[in-house]
Order: sequence, then C-alpha cells, then structure tokens
Amino acid sequence: MKYLIVGLGNKGNEYENTRHNIGFKVADKIAEILGTPFQITNFGLMAEGKYKGRKVLILKPDTYMNLSGKAVKFWIQKENIPLDKLMIITDDLALPFGTLRMKMKGSDAGHNGLKSIQNELQTQVYPRLRFGISANFSEGRQADYVLGNWTEEEQNKIPERTTQFANACLAFVFSGIQNAMTGFNGK
Repeated sequence: MKYLIVGLGNKGNEYENTRHNIGFKVADKIAEILGTPFQITNFGLMAEGKYKGRKVLILKPDTYMNLSGKAVKFWIQKENIPLDKLMIITDDLALPFGTLRMKMKGSDAGHNGLKSIQNELQTQVYPRLRFGISANFSEGRQADYVLGNWTEEEQNKIPERTTQFANACLAFVFSGIQNAMTGFNGK
C-alpha cells in the first residue's frame, strides 16, 4: 500500500516559521520519525519512507499555498494513489492553537490551499488534518496573522504538537482514517 502525506506551506526562508507553514513542520517531523531525507522533485520536496510495511510519500509543495492542488494532483496521478490514501496537513484559524482535527471530507473553509486542492481534484472528499492556529487577530488582519511568526509561547509548544500530529498521520497510514480520528481528534 502507498500513501501520500502533503504538508501545506509556502517556500522560502521568509515563510519558514509562519503559522501558514505548520504543514511543512509536521511533514518534517514525519520524515524525521521515518528517518528519510527530502529530495528536490517535481512540484516540491519529497521524502519517501516505510511505516509498518506501507510506503509513505511525504510532499512539501513548492507551488506556494494558493497552487497546492497542482502538486497534489500531479503526485496522486503519478503514483496512482487513491484519495482515501491521501492526507493533507494544513493550518486552521477556526481551531484553538495546537488543536488537532482529522476529517475524511469537508469544505475548504476559506483556506486557499484547500481551495486549490478541491479545484484540482474536483472533490471535497479526501482526508485532511487541521492544525489549530486560533484567530487571534483584529479585523482585516488575517493575512498578516497567518503569514506572521508564532508567539514565543506557541513556539515553545510546536515541537510537542508537531510530534502529536506526525503520530496522527502515521496512525492514519497504519490503521485508517476512522481509527486515527478516534485516537487523536481534539487532542
């Protein structure tokens, strides 16, 4: 069995530690756990490893957030990965900081990366893992907030949270979406 895990974010040093790039941070943690490095490839950086006998591809698209769907579509077609073996990791303003929510389907909720994926795949039915970043910004400042750096308090909690999210993704690979949702949602 083959799985594609995609961490959403924006390429470039100026975005590295922003809230919008939490998908990249979780992807990095998964690759670290599997002991596999990222390589430059089509549409981004890819790490390939095994988890309990299952092949796991970990992608960090270089298309910028708004065009993430192009990278996702390319890789699911190239590797012949069914949508139920795809996991998208993204930030979510509607959830308190660090909250984990895994779902089998759903709307884009105004997230440009998910909008792009939905547009390219022509469906809302694919697994996603949302990392709560909260909505602690004043009206009209959403873009500045998601593209802003973590607070010191948040930054201190990121290592533990990315490990938890990486483990949720690996549970998805090993035991499926329903078991992973039951074991990790809300934690």
